[in-house]
Amino acid sequence: MEHHHFKLFKPYGYLSQFQTNAKHERNKKFLGELYDFPERTMAIGRLDKDSEGLLLLTTDGKVSYEITSSKTNKEYYVQVDGDITEEAILQLEQGVTISSQSETYLTKPCKAFQLNKIPDFPERAKKIRDERHGKTTWISIVINEGKFRQVRKMTAQVGFPTLRLVRIRVGSITLEDLEMGEVRELGLIK
Repeated sequence: MEHHHFKLFKPYGYLSQFQTNAKHERNKKFLGELYDFPERTMAIGRLDKDSEGLLLLTTDGKVSYEITSSKTNKEYYVQVDGDITEEAILQLEQGVTISSQSETYLTKPCKAFQLNKIPDFPERAKKIRDERHGKTTWISIVINEGKFRQVRKMTAQVGFPTLRLVRIRVGSITLEDLEMGEVRELGLIK
């Protein structure tokens, strides 16, 4: 059987899954609205509804398992509320305690740094806020784990809540020049 692999620039407001028949999900946006994916296509990992950026998809369960169960690095550009401090960056890098499934969890050490330049992402459908409400900072965070809403919980824990989160890289695959909502078929995913 021939498998298919895709990368997608997931827009804000979409769930990282395909349509279900659940009544509580009738007014939600799903990945199938963005592209005519082959049957049995699944997202490799997830981005929550409020997050944007690179999402990998495949029809091969083995590929999905290999990427989600390995220590594959995922890089996020994160706009945080406030002028982030070096101390907060250091805390992120060393690991912080967050809640995950009603338990406390110490995140693994990661790479984090402040971006020198504001990333050139398309305007988001739902406006973040404007400068009248205070300064914001863009940072990069690279992790190789993925607890539910982990990056958001990490930045909040160090006192700089996430305003916008965009995943730009999974392993060696990057967002590159994809337009918001664009899907591109890939050869093999590694």
